[in-house]
Amino acid sequence: MATEKEIQQLYDRIAALRATVTRRLGVDLITNPQLADALTKQIDEMLESVETAEGQLPVPPDSGLAELIGLGPGAATELGKTRLPTSVERYDETVTSERILAVADLYYIYQHERIGVFRAIRKLQELFRAGTVRLSTGPGAYALYQFDRRQVLRFTRRDRQAAYCRALGYCMAPAPPGGRPNTRFHHLFTLFINEVTLYWRDKRVSDVIRERAYDPSFGSIATVRRAGLDLRNDLKFASYGNLNVLRVEVMQLLDEAFRILNADDVRRLFGADNAWDVIEEILTHYFNEHLETSPRQRMAVSGREILRWLAQPHLLQTARAQFEALLLQVAEHAEEWLMSAESIGVSEQRRPRGRVLSLARDRVAEGDGVRRRSAASQAS
Repeated sequence: MATEKEIQQLYDRIAALRATVTRRLGVDLITNPQLADALTKQIDEMLESVETAEGQLPVPPDSGLAELIGLGPGAATELGKTRLPTSVERYDETVTSERILAVADLYYIYQHERIGVFRAIRKLQELFRAGTVRLSTGPGAYALYQFDRRQVLRFTRRDRQAAYCRALGYCMAPAPPGGRPNTRFHHLFTLFINEVTLYWRDKRVSDVIRERAYDPSFGSIATVRRAGLDLRNDLKFASYGNLNVLRVEVMQLLDEAFRILNADDVRRLFGADNAWDVIEEILTHYFNEHLETSPRQRMAVSGREILRWLAQPHLLQTARAQFEALLLQVAEHAEEWLMSAESIGVSEQRRPRGRVLSLARDRVAEGDGVRRRSAASQAS
């Protein structure tokens, strides 16, 4: 049981240790910044191990209240002899990865829903039942019949749309009764992706202008970590309920839909080479839609990989070298998601404005500069 005086002495010794180390290694720390990160990490681990050991000691039945207020034979004669707990369980280490992985798959499903995969299947079902397409006994026709018969056992389209609204804030239908839309998801998701892309762009610039390319970059891992923790904590409360079993069922449904669309008789019907061509033929011919197939599909893949990365404890890594190595896993995914989202107008890149001017604006600006310079010469 650590007392208030012992805790104070511990932090004083840790501060003195940091000061002594930095004083003796001053020149080395300047020439080798990685040494400073290593020393800081070692001292932090020492302090954390002491705090963990103190937290495992037995607690008095009254939690130390009697000695604090001066009751009984064990009453403290001064404040420094009273029990002082150091911390409680950390918040950011209590997220269940299974639920975040479920949201990652749900985001993947949502993007395919927006592409129109399930609408293409429904339209194909309508044409098959009406007998207006040349499908009869082929593998695609039989699978389409089975797909229709199993529909009564699955989550409905409204169930899927309600799940998108509750978990992701993309509301094509109201949230379930008693639920609320997760309106913060898109903002936090794009914020985290922006921070990841900015970090790696800063790293690329620093790799070019420095003598040693593998020195630590000048990007801030704190901003990336904070944006990621905010997003993960938001998903923590939006991932309860039936989302896990729903994403399993709908992923099976999505796989079955692509098996139908990729069947030989269905592809021959539309003169298509693969299932994606069938989807695009149906959407353009029967729905007259402007296709967003490629960017949406890449957003689905990249977005799911980014959310899966958040489900792991990588965000809690404090050492720069290790954090960069782990963050590299989603660096390209973040760039690809951002550019795909920007191309269809669902995200705006954080880039400097006004760096490229049209020819007309450039001429106006040049003329204004000439007039200002002539007016200044006349005044002088």
